Amino acid sequence: MGLWARLDDVSVRYGPKIVMQNLTLDVVEGAITCIIGLSGAGKSTILRLLNGLKKPDSGRVFVKGREITKMRERELIELRGTIGFAFQFSALFDSLTIGENVALPLREHTKMRDEEILKLVTETLDSVGLAHVLDRFPSELSGGMVKRAGFARAVVTNPQAVLYDEPTTGLDPIITHVLTDTIVKLRERLNGTAVVVSHDLESIYMMADYIAMLFEGAIVAYGTVDEIRRSPNPIVQQFLQGSEVGPIPI
Repeated sequence: MGLWARLDDVSVRYGPKIVMQNLTLDVVEGAITCIIGLSGAGKSTILRLLNGLKKPDSGRVFVKGREITKMRERELIELRGTIGFAFQFSALFDSLTIGENVALPLREHTKMRDEEILKLVTETLDSVGLAHVLDRFPSELSGGMVKRAGFARAVVTNPQAVLYDEPTTGLDPIITHVLTDTIVKLRERLNGTAVVVSHDLESIYMMADYIAMLFEGAIVAYGTVDEIRRSPNPIVQQFLQGSEVGPIPI
C-alpha cells in the first residue's frame, strides 16, 4: 500500500513550548491510522499539519506525494477540498438545520444545483443513520447524533481522506461503539484514508489498521493493533494499562 501522507522530521513550537521534535509519521493510504497519547501531547496538531492549517517550524509535510509546506494559500485551499475534517465538538452552526449544516461544504466548494445538493446530503445523512433529522436543529439532537452529523458534513464532498479529532470523547460506550462503527463504514464507503486522534482504547482496537503513539514530541511506537498491544516499550504499556507506575510522569 502507498502512503497518503508523511510528516518528515517535523518540529512544532507554540511559543517556548516544544510540541513536536523531529517527528516522523507515515499515513498509509486506504487505512485507518489512530494517534494516541497523553492530553496536550500535540495529537490534534498532527491533524492541523496534515491539512495545512498549521505550518511546522522545521521539517516537511507531504500529502499524496506533494510537499504542502511550500504550497501557497490557494493550493492549500484546493488540498483541503480533498480532506474532510470532523471536529472534536462537531462545530455545527446552531442556527442552521442539520441538512443545511451538512450542505455547507457543497455550497462553498462546488457549483451543484440545490436539488443535487439535497439528494447528496440526504444520502450522506442516511449513511450515518440520520436520514430522519434533515430538518431538525443541532440543539434537538443527542450528543452522539450531533457527532454523526459532523461526520456527514466531513464526508459529503467525497474526500480522499477524513481527519477525526477525538470523535468519541465524553460519550457513553454504546454511542462510542456506534461512532466507531460509523468511522469504519465511512472509510469503506469513501474507499479513502482516515486519521483518528483518540484516547479511547477500546474504540481504537476496533477500528485501527495502524496506531501511532505520541509522547514528548515524538512517535515512540507505531504498528498494527497487535504490535502495539505487545510492544515492549514501557511508555506504551503504561499508557495502555492506565497505570501510574512507569516512565510517564503523572
